[in-house]
Formats: sequence, structure tokens, C-alpha cells
Amino acid sequence: MITTSPAADMFDVISPVTGRVVGTHPRGSADDIDDAVRRAHEVAGWWGALGFDARARRLDAWRGIIARRAPELAELTHIEMGKPRADAMLEIAMALEHLAWSAKNAARVLGRRAVRSSLLTANQSASVEYLPLGVVGVIGPWNYPIFTPLGSLSFALAAGNTVVYKPSEYTPGVGVWLAQRLSEVVPEHPVLQVVTGDGSTGSALCRSAVNKIGFTGSTATGKKVMTACAETLTPVLMECGGKDALIVDADGDLEAAADAAVWGGLSNAGQTCLGVERVYVHEEVFDAFVDRVVTRARTIRAGSGGNAQIGPITMPTQIDVIRRHIDDAIGKGGRAVLGGLDAIEGNLVQPTILVDVPEDSVAVTEETFGPTLTVTRVRDMDDAVERANASRYGLGLSVFSRRRGDEIATRIRTGAVSVNSYVMYAAVPSLPLGGVGDSGFGRVHGADGLREFTFPRAMTRQRFPSILPLTTFRRTPRIDALVRVLVRLLHGRH
Repeated sequence: MITTSPAADMFDVISPVTGRVVGTHPRGSADDIDDAVRRAHEVAGWWGALGFDARARRLDAWRGIIARRAPELAELTHIEMGKPRADAMLEIAMALEHLAWSAKNAARVLGRRAVRSSLLTANQSASVEYLPLGVVGVIGPWNYPIFTPLGSLSFALAAGNTVVYKPSEYTPGVGVWLAQRLSEVVPEHPVLQVVTGDGSTGSALCRSAVNKIGFTGSTATGKKVMTACAETLTPVLMECGGKDALIVDADGDLEAAADAAVWGGLSNAGQTCLGVERVYVHEEVFDAFVDRVVTRARTIRAGSGGNAQIGPITMPTQIDVIRRHIDDAIGKGGRAVLGGLDAIEGNLVQPTILVDVPEDSVAVTEETFGPTLTVTRVRDMDDAVERANASRYGLGLSVFSRRRGDEIATRIRTGAVSVNSYVMYAAVPSLPLGGVGDSGFGRVHGADGLREFTFPRAMTRQRFPSILPLTTFRRTPRIDALVRVLVRLLHGRH
């Protein structure tokens, strides 16, 4: 359901593929947001009261519609943000896996379960359950406009919340499409409302009466979201930027590692928060690895046609960031073994591989969000771990090593790690996804993702009167003496 006033200001969506207007949408005001949140609160009780099984049936039906009409959704994604259609289909496939998991597992993860009492509370039965917060506000990104927001939308809905969603102004049509499809299987009430708009609309959502905000976007914008939410003490889930590294040990599979680096760094034109931006390679295999990366990357071309393997840069302002990063890397002594400043052609950026880039270059320290890689020689894995951990970001990591992969991975401060593969932790529905440091906090996906949109409620029920009534003014000196003895017996020997 789209929620904006008829007199709303309108904005155009310009396709980076064609340069033409591909959609016109309302710029939601603070009043539009407040109206949507009010309606969401009105129907939250109905949606929550349906129960896990009934909600699961609705979400499964939603999943079925998305799957059957996936080519239509992929085309819309391609038109709005430039992603190749085949990659958009891959995004849809991954999103549906997580949607299926949330519907199937919500009751098991969130439903009431018994908890053991202690010796002092043996007369009490105890339980815990996870209840919906009420109304969740979601602010989504443009780079993965299906997979990423559905990680919050589907899990919040499965947990029993209603949702007000503000999609990116670059991909509002995708958000509207998803909400319209859900309304086909939940026609009674608007459990998912979309309010399109820009940053001002998102700011209004943060200041509204939602019970939590799920945000995905840059770290800089995330800080603004937190500032706004602090005014009303609204809790936030923050999925922010990354500067993910890929580490290659001397015994790593160079073919697999090079393939992962090229896909991880160049797919989606590098516009991936979990994308590979830094590669640290053992000096014994550095030259061989670089040769393999360059050979593969040389075959990848950015374009707007149907055969393009990567698309254009979606945000026009990002071109200047990419140019600045390449220029700084080369200016500080780095070398472009493929691409370089000449790789920037309008809103297309051809693959660029940089070596010998100092660690203080912005190409190493800041999120580039373009199809570039820095590949750095390291003397050993201690050196690689130290450099990987030097980033203020901590989202994901890939390690390629036949013998020491797990050992190396456990030393990296990130929210997720893939050993001998790239980003597979994001594809496993039962695993949580999120970062540390400037990459944010909170988790989507898996059991942690479901609990993120709930609050735990503890309950005790007295089964019989306690032989040691402790919480009463009728407590006797004899009971106090027994408590002292029990404290010593239970805990004093430790």
C-alpha cells in the first residue's frame, strides 16, 4: 500500500541505464509518515493476533507471487538502478530463501518456551517468549533493493509487527511493487505501507511513533538516523558500510581466490556493502594471484546493454568518490595494473586493479563503492590479519587457505567470515548478518534477525508455596540463617 497525500510533491526516478525518467513518485511529508504510522498501529493488533501459522501462510503466498513474477521485478530493478537482469534474479532468489526461513521458523524461535528455575526458585515455573514491538520503520538501500530490505521487512512481519517502509529514492518502484504484492494476499489491512521520498522522508520516519527503525545505508547517514531516533529513544538496527577484505595464504587455492576477488569486488559495479575492496596476499603467491585477477577482470566490461556483466554507477555523486580514491592511490605511489582514472567513462566505471597502495590511502581506509580492488603484498598471515583489522569497519571477510582458514578467520573482527568462498554467510538463511564498528550493530537473518524485531517477556507462575518464603516481611530469623547456609553451600566453594 502506498501512503501519501494526493497533493504531495513529486520526484522523478532517472534510470542510470537510459538516462530517462522511469518513474514519478510522491515525496512523502512528515504528515504522510505520521498517517501511515497511525494506521500501522491500528492494525498491528490484528496482524499480531493472527498467530505464527496464519502469518506464515500469508508470507508464503507473498513469496509465491514474487517468485512467479520475478522477471517483472528483475526488470524493474534493472531499469531503476542499473543492475544486470541476471544479477537481479540472483538477488530475488536469495531474498526468497530468507523470506521462506522467517515464515517457517518464527514460531520455533519466538514462541513461548520453558526455562529452568534455580534451587531458590524451585516452586516457580518459568518461561520466556518474544513479542512483536508493534510498528517497525524500515529505511532501505538502492544497491540491493530486494534482498536487503526484505531481510527486515519479512522478519519484522513474521514476528508479528506491521511495517512502514521508506525505500531509497533511487529505487522507489521496487519498494512499491513489493508492498502491492503483499496487499494481494493480505487485503484486509495495510500491514506493509510504503512512503516514498528522500532523506527528509526518512528523517520523518525516524521521528515518528514507530517502535523501532531498521536502517541500511552508509555509515554517515546511519549516524544521522541514530541522532534523530535518539530524540524519542527509538531503538535502531544499523546495517552500515563496509571495507571488506579478502586474505589469501600461501597455500590458498589461487584460482578460487582470484575468482572470488573479481566477483566480490566487481559484481554490482562494486556497489556492495559486503563487497571485496581490499585483498591481502602472501608474498610467495602475490604475483601469481595478481596475474589471475587481472586476467579475469580484463574480460569484465561495464555497460548499459543486455550483455553487460556489470552496470552503471547508480548514484551520480559516487563517480567523484571513485575518481578521488583512484587518484589518491596513484598519487601516493600505487599502480593501476588494470584500469585507472581512464576507466571512468561517464556513469560507467571499468574494472580497476590497484597494487602497491599505501595503507593510509583513502582507497584502503574509506568505502569506495565502485568496481575497484587494492591488492597488497603481505609477509605472512600475521601481517594480513593486522592490516585487515586496522579498518574501522567490520562487516565481512573472506579467507583462502587450505590449512589455516579457520585459524585466520577467528582472529578477524568482523560480523561474518567465509572460508575458501566469498559472502556465503549471507546466503545461509539461518545465519545472522551484521557488522561491528562503523559497519553498524544488530542483526538481520536467522534467529537473531527475528528476535531483533521483538522484545523478550519473562513469566513465572507459582506452582506451590515456597518452603523458604524470601520476598516477604514475614521472613523469620531461622529462614535468614538458612539463606546464609545455602549461599555458602551453593556458591562459597568457587
